[in-house]
Amino acid sequence: MKNVGEDREAPMGAPQEDVATGERSTRNRVARSILDHGPSTVAELAGRLGLTHAAVRRHLDALVADDVVQPREQRVYGARTRGRPAKAFALTDCGRDAFDQSYDKLAMDALSWIAAREGGDEAVLAFARARFAEQAANYREAVEAAGPEKRAEALAKALSADGYAATARSAPVGEQLCQHHCPVVHVAEKFPQLCEAETEIFSQLLGSHVQRLATIAHGDGVCTTFIPKASHVSAPPAPQLSTTLSTAHKASARTAGRNPA
Repeated sequence: MKNVGEDREAPMGAPQEDVATGERSTRNRVARSILDHGPSTVAELAGRLGLTHAAVRRHLDALVADDVVQPREQRVYGARTRGRPAKAFALTDCGRDAFDQSYDKLAMDALSWIAAREGGDEAVLAFARARFAEQAANYREAVEAAGPEKRAEALAKALSADGYAATARSAPVGEQLCQHHCPVVHVAEKFPQLCEAETEIFSQLLGSHVQRLATIAHGDGVCTTFIPKASHVSAPPAPQLSTTLSTAHKASARTAGRNPA
């Protein structure tokens, strides 16, 4: 990640250069923690990084000033408690650009050419399916080696190794696969077929119907995919990984890149 933020006031007797370097390093850690875990409150960041609340707020103020992060109202699930919910801080587009995102324009130009010359949206979708099928071949061994209850976690680890900063967590009647970073987010904003093909591949790898609830490309803080428990969905056996997909998987993936109504 590029260094963000500028020099701050140095403690008495400390070399200004050393203090500035330490400030930037800690600020980068704060930004990286938000990337890895999604929108975070001051308390969550302080707990993860071993910093005081005051120190976290100081770094967040600098990151907000640099347009690296932005505050937003934290989503509350279930019954609200008294008082205003704590603000969560999320990366801006500028903040995401500081991490590994490259060749966006080249990729968009190539996909635009494919759409114009080779059959429109369906041609782009065919390319996206072939790309993710090839990429998923690297994940398949890890997912199949895991037990049924650990497959989402195994997929999350495999995705993280490719830069998606993914986690798996329990949810009511299922699990959520969360990708806190998308290396191709700017391309996916223009070509949602990438999100659609990715959702189809997740369904194939996990051997289950899945539902995409949110995407970074659509403006959400995290790409979130819901994986229902086997007892709550009648799923067919996992098909062989290929670019030929079942009708059920196609119907599920058509919601990729969009929030549920």
